[in-house]
Amino acid sequence: MAENKQEENKMDNDTSKRVERREEKPIRNYFVRLFGKINFKNEEQFLYFGKWVVFIALLIVEILMILQHVEDFKAEKGWINAIVLISLVVILTVSEAFQIFAVHGNARFIFYAIDTVMACGCLFFAYGIYPLVLYILILTQFYIGAEKFRFSVIVFGVSMPLYAVIYGMRGDITKIGNEFLDVLWYGLGSMITITFHFVAVQIALAFYRQYLKLDQTVRDLNESKQKLQKAYEAVAEVTALEERQRIAKEIHDTAGHSITTVIMQTEAAKRIIDSNPEEAKAKLVAANLQAKHALEELRDSVHLLSGRAENQTLQAALQNIINESTDGTGIIIRSSIENVRVSAKKYRFICNSLKEGISNGLRHGGATAFWFELSVDKEISFLLSDNGGGMYEANLKKGFGLSTMQDRAKALGGNVEFKTEEGEGFEIHLTLPLDKEED
Repeated sequence: MAENKQEENKMDNDTSKRVERREEKPIRNYFVRLFGKINFKNEEQFLYFGKWVVFIALLIVEILMILQHVEDFKAEKGWINAIVLISLVVILTVSEAFQIFAVHGNARFIFYAIDTVMACGCLFFAYGIYPLVLYILILTQFYIGAEKFRFSVIVFGVSMPLYAVIYGMRGDITKIGNEFLDVLWYGLGSMITITFHFVAVQIALAFYRQYLKLDQTVRDLNESKQKLQKAYEAVAEVTALEERQRIAKEIHDTAGHSITTVIMQTEAAKRIIDSNPEEAKAKLVAANLQAKHALEELRDSVHLLSGRAENQTLQAALQNIINESTDGTGIIIRSSIENVRVSAKKYRFICNSLKEGISNGLRHGGATAFWFELSVDKEISFLLSDNGGGMYEANLKKGFGLSTMQDRAKALGGNVEFKTEEGEGFEIHLTLPLDKEED
């Protein structure tokens, strides 16, 4: 309990200290409440803040100017100057306040004219640098609120000669001497100051507005980048899904078909193994080869799903298929294979076509020897022929494997022809265009 009480007392003390610190700085707290929520990347809010700063500076200069003339007001008839100067200051302050809080659009020109008259009036009843500072603050208020640059140029062009005339009228310029030279010199300095002020304010505003444009451009680019990233992710997801669906279809169309063929071949071999062992052996050999091809197709599909590309050249892949087909089967395959770089789709299609052609020759034609050639000239040329029984070309019925081969060749921009004669074997002639990078 004692520890909890000490903790509560400590929290109360900390809170009291924070309240005391806030009370010690009432002016700072007021400005924090007044301007704390201003977004300086918003031009309207920034200019509103700028007008407030100019207005506060105006009040300070007016107070200093009046305090500077307090001793003069005590002189004979000084109260008249005091009343006039204070009246000018009050009207100027009210006019400036209206411009900040109540007036918008073209009505601002009316109040700017009032401000100018009051500031010029101060030139007759005050001395020193304060009247010039008031004039510059009024110009600043107009510049930061001007909707178009040409308005600022017009006001600057009018203000320069107006100030020069009013300043010259307040002195006795008929006297030739030091007093006239002083007035001329001070007036020239005032003109240079007003000019420098105009250039400085316009450069500052131009830099600020350019900064806003750049900031908006950066935000737009970041937003576009996020949208592009989302679009890219969506496209990547759709592409991956389409690729999975394509691979699934390929597994169904190739490996599934091959496994079905294996089952049919082994069933047929079982039925004739006693009556015709040689034919049963041939069917088992063909089924064995088809099973090997189906396994290889499944491996290729698994590699694609895992994101692994083919890790061997097309030439090496085709030679491996030939080696697997001749290993332990007793068939002979002679070949001439040129190496060529192709896309992944063409790579798989050429390999699958060779497997399908060899399996068909064994199953349907009873072939014991094959000739395979892959050559490259202006296009890729694929030729596979066997010494099987063949058939009359008019009697050729394209099964699932040959139909699928023909469809995929067209999809890849190529063509496939099947030639056969009774007792002359079977021939597959496939042509595919080169990839663009090979043209």
